[in-house]
Amino acid sequence: MLAGNDPASQVYVRAKEKAGIDSGLAVVVHRVDETITRQRLLGLVSDLNRDETCDGILVQSPLPPALGKPVEQEVFDAIDPRKDVDGFHPQNGGRLLQGRATLAPCTPSGVIELLDRSGVTIAGARAVVIGRSEIVGKPMALLLLQRDATVTICHSRTKDLAAITRDADILVSAIGRPGFVTPSMVKPGAAVVDVGTTPTTDRAVVERLFGAGSKRLQTFDAKGSTVLGDVDPAVADVAGWLSPVPGGVGPLTIAMLLKNTLAAAEQRAR
Repeated sequence: MLAGNDPASQVYVRAKEKAGIDSGLAVVVHRVDETITRQRLLGLVSDLNRDETCDGILVQSPLPPALGKPVEQEVFDAIDPRKDVDGFHPQNGGRLLQGRATLAPCTPSGVIELLDRSGVTIAGARAVVIGRSEIVGKPMALLLLQRDATVTICHSRTKDLAAITRDADILVSAIGRPGFVTPSMVKPGAAVVDVGTTPTTDRAVVERLFGAGSKRLQTFDAKGSTVLGDVDPAVADVAGWLSPVPGGVGPLTIAMLLKNTLAAAEQRAR
């Protein structure tokens, strides 16, 4: 379900729709106007909850600003937890906390998959997560902990952040601040996962991060915008491994969404 005209959300939904169809799923995108009321939105969720042909429900975040954050949480809470393929329902959050989630949040699950596929050892590693959101930061810490990492969560009130991040064998940043993580914050040889995906039309920011003659800046000049991660590209000179933006966590997030949809369908068929 896509409410409103947020450009980034439009891109994400198209990518999810294509991936689902390419994988053989039946995908229906319910596009509704940004003026939709709380009652109407909850009614649509209720209809999908009752629809036996529907195995998974995804409400694209953020919802239109006029609805407010409390309504967004209310909408997530209204989704049948068996169909909650985003893994945001409190019931699924509780199962994740207990280490027995069937439907875990897609982006943190994608990070784990990315680390595994890249041969990064999680067990025994010191892991630092920058960001404490319900969608990425907190579930990311839980998934790393369940894989036997020693985990620290950092946020805007963390004192001496760089001293903590420099101790990390695995550093995950999910705060949406372009170029925030600099080389001085990274332990040599560490695995760095950049979850940030911040759209920008500011040429000066792109030039500062990538350089005047870079291909990235040339691409920006051709399109007029780009998506930036939380990690300064210069970190690649220090880290042992750095996920790219775009093209790193994003595709794995969609892959985990498809995996959750299959798991939801199998669970409901039992």
